[in-house]
Amino acid sequence: MNFVELIERKRDGGTLIPEEIRWIIESYTADKIPDYQMSALVMAVFIRGLDDDELAAWTAAMLHSGAVLDLSDLGAPAVDKHSTGGVGDKVSIPLAPMVAACGVAIPMISGRGLGHTGGTLDKLETIPGFRTALDAEEFKHRLYRHGLVLAGQSESIAPADRRIYALRDATGTVPSIPLIASSIMSKKVAEGIEALVLDVKVGRGGFNRTVATARTLAKTMVGIGSGYGVTTVAFLTDMSQPLGREVGNACEIEESIAVLRGDGPPDLVEVVFLLGAEMLVLGGIADNAASARERLAETLESGAALEKFIEVVEAQGGDPSVVEDTSLLARAPGEHVITARESGTVARCDALDIGVSAMRLGAGRETKESPIHPGVGITVEAKVGDRVGTGDPLVRLRYDDDSRLAEVIALAERAFIIQEEPAEPPPLLHEVVR
Repeated sequence: MNFVELIERKRDGGTLIPEEIRWIIESYTADKIPDYQMSALVMAVFIRGLDDDELAAWTAAMLHSGAVLDLSDLGAPAVDKHSTGGVGDKVSIPLAPMVAACGVAIPMISGRGLGHTGGTLDKLETIPGFRTALDAEEFKHRLYRHGLVLAGQSESIAPADRRIYALRDATGTVPSIPLIASSIMSKKVAEGIEALVLDVKVGRGGFNRTVATARTLAKTMVGIGSGYGVTTVAFLTDMSQPLGREVGNACEIEESIAVLRGDGPPDLVEVVFLLGAEMLVLGGIADNAASARERLAETLESGAALEKFIEVVEAQGGDPSVVEDTSLLARAPGEHVITARESGTVARCDALDIGVSAMRLGAGRETKESPIHPGVGITVEAKVGDRVGTGDPLVRLRYDDDSRLAEVIALAERAFIIQEEPAEPPPLLHEVVR
């Protein structure tokens, strides 16, 4: 096949047949197609979209680019959770050990940061020694032994997604419903799970700015899951402002550990409980959301969830001492505090501006090869609805290179609007798609 002709056809609004899509994904995974050509095709898909048949073929090709796990002899319900990406969205890190401590097996394949949004893998890898690159055999071994594994796409599990994911991050093609849906669902179906809970973010800090577009994405992924026999439920949660207080990598691990100790910020804790309860219900561990929430709370009170997290950190080569003493995590030496110029109520704490600010400090990637700076980050001191006085802190910027500090300060300042009138924080949950 002639790859240039396929690019041109998609660019001009034509369709690709399943055999062509399968050849594209296989060839790119085998290094027979260079990044620059695949980037061109991904951009054409971003602009033109994929019809239902193309999306089905694209997802299937991504899924079968590597191993598809068989967990039929696991002996426990296998349920996973995945987010479409947000700012300060570290939900998976405390949620997974809480749910696993209740008896649900979680074969979690996560992603890296995309654009201004953070990635679970980048955060986990700030724990010294923590390995997220596991082949299919080790992935399955860790799951069977510990009931939880936290890993990424590899050369044996969803390798096509790992490579295309990195291209999308660096080519401005992240916010595409077919590319997001096929990326998430191909690696989730590859896990061999029975059920999946999706956290579809809505607002400027996510890739779906409106409930309508988020609903379309949710329905697309629920449909794909149903086609593969995976019961899929999508929660549309708010991402107009950052979730929790920390935005970065190591700092989000610290905040996740705080949740596991029963001391996390209320909005983050609520989303963890909301999604975790659904996972327990789908896994048959609880009859309803109320009893599921009680089970989750018990894992925090008893310390079982924290113990499970420590167990998995050790199993995947990480240093568990950072869990006991989070001061051992990386922390950038520089700090700049942005304060309120007037008193009043915070009416806006824009997740997009905060997320881009964190990325420019080094918490995310601006090119495919950009390194992650684990210790940089942002602490959000005031959120929508909070009262502040003149001079009160709004955000703390932590940096290890001040070359871009001035532009980051300007961007972070722009994130806030303070008004005299009271302001209500946005609802955490917009709707549920089943």
